[in-house]
Amino acid sequence: MTTNQNYITPEGFKRLQDELNHLIRKERPELVKVISWAAGNGDRSENGDYIYGKKRLRQIDSRIKYLLTTIEDANIIHPNENLDKTKIFFGAHVKLFDEDVGKELLVRIVGADEISHEPGFISWSSPLARVLSGKSVDEVIQVEVPTGTKTYSILGIDYS
Repeated sequence: MTTNQNYITPEGFKRLQDELNHLIRKERPELVKVISWAAGNGDRSENGDYIYGKKRLRQIDSRIKYLLTTIEDANIIHPNENLDKTKIFFGAHVKLFDEDVGKELLVRIVGADEISHEPGFISWSSPLARVLSGKSVDEVIQVEVPTGTKTYSILGIDYS
């Protein structure tokens, strides 16, 4: 996998489609109505509804353009029944034990466009995900982080 690829889980792809549909079918049309109403109220230079509406409309249009491009370029990775589910690959939920702080954490390896949606989602191109790739339960890994080296034990792998 190269960092130029736009890998995404089926769930992440659906979230992007849902956001796009919401913007196109609900939020943008409602905003256009407000802008039209505000434009009919006279002087636009001091009309806050009009000024804010136009600014927000530009933001929505920019997001729509981004989502259209992202969805078009997306490479949806579906879990395969032939996948060795004892090893960590894209889409896996991984239970780790942080040896340095003595605490468990749960991460899921997902596409770059999904990492902000849920806590614990990490990009497949992140240092931790790259080290985890292909590993199995009970293995101990080390990851270089800005503050030094972190050590994790792999406690579990799940693809559900």
